[in-house]
Amino acid sequence: MTQTRTETLLLTDGSELRCTVAAPDGVVRGGLVLLHEARGVTDAVRGLATSLAEEGWLTVAPHLYHRDGDDEQIDSDDDHRVADKVSRLSGDSVLADTDAAFAWLAQQGVAADRMGIVGFGLGGSVALVVAASRTLGAAVTISGGGIVAPLSEGLPSLVEVAGELTCPWLGIYSDAVKAIPAEDVAKLRDAAAGAGVATDVVRYPGPVEGEGEQDPAAVSDAWQRTLNWFDAHLR
Repeated sequence: MTQTRTETLLLTDGSELRCTVAAPDGVVRGGLVLLHEARGVTDAVRGLATSLAEEGWLTVAPHLYHRDGDDEQIDSDDDHRVADKVSRLSGDSVLADTDAAFAWLAQQGVAADRMGIVGFGLGGSVALVVAASRTLGAAVTISGGGIVAPLSEGLPSLVEVAGELTCPWLGIYSDAVKAIPAEDVAKLRDAAAGAGVATDVVRYPGPVEGEGEQDPAAVSDAWQRTLNWFDAHLR
């Protein structure tokens, strides 16, 4: 079974960024930057990194909270600490971290047109922000909030930047997530449609991410759609 490891990257401001990395055992098809949920680098994040690597994708997950000196998993019942961590993120900080992750992929021999980005929850929102600011091969957002009202003062709302997407983007959402109303998802779909690149938004009635109860059929379908999206656009 593929194992994850930790790499430490030096940023241009002199700080250090830790990343969880999973590498395929065989041929590398391309590289993916995986962005974690609001609770940080959880077992679910490591599991997803492993699963992507087993599909042939060299996967690197930057620890976005590293500037606080504490970038690992946050307890599920510590909502205040989670909110505080998210509030500290900015567009500049997440772009600096993802730029470093993409640079690391390039150093491993991954071509720019074979690089993509994927995230869920908080990471899904950040993935769209990055895909609207950098030239990538493809992007996938899984249940990312902050569609109309931004997640933090330093981040834009997703409808604000969706029209600037530079690469094919897939959005996966669940109607069961009450914090992300269906009407907001519809607004995001419309905004992304004006970007001039291939976009798609898929909605499921049941949960497709998180560590609570999930809809197995929806999870399976969402996973296959994610793989198909990268297969189609990272080539």
